Amino acid sequence: MSFGIEISKSDKLGLTIIEPSISSDERGTIWSSFFSDQIDSYLPDNLHFKHDKFSESSKNVLRGIHGDSKSWKLVTSVFGEIYQVVVDLRKESKTFNQYESFVLNSYSPKSVLLPPGMGNAYYVLSKKAVYHYKLAYDGDYIDADEQFSVAWDDKSINIEWPSNKPILSNRDR
Repeated sequence: MSFGIEISKSDKLGLTIIEPSISSDERGTIWSSFFSDQIDSYLPDNLHFKHDKFSESSKNVLRGIHGDSKSWKLVTSVFGEIYQVVVDLRKESKTFNQYESFVLNSYSPKSVLLPPGMGNAYYVLSKKAVYHYKLAYDGDYIDADEQFSVAWDDKSINIEWPSNKPILSNRDR
């Protein structure tokens, strides 16, 4: 059994997309999401992934748009299905305020690497979903009170969400 990953770039924002090889049999599937020797080469010199976070959400939950100026995030859905949205919020970028969307799920797994300055958001399509963040940053972690937030329905971005009445946290309202 050989496990590997294929790395490509997305069309619109040039995000790094990681797709694992999957081995399946009557028991189910197995795949690897991370090989440091391959993925670390997409990070700036001397920067490495420091910690992982998981978020479990129910159908129709929308989380985000959040981000910061120093964290790299490798995101995937390890259970269920989500509508992933990445917004370029780097003011100096030629794709500023543009977004790219992906369907991420545990049936055909892939991960998206977000550089600093990108807004991260997702909407849960399945009954439940577990979302995984792998984070790389210099210094201390930037938590919610130090992150930027943009309204999920910001008219200047004009994201086409699967629902116009998602379940939102107070922060995301």
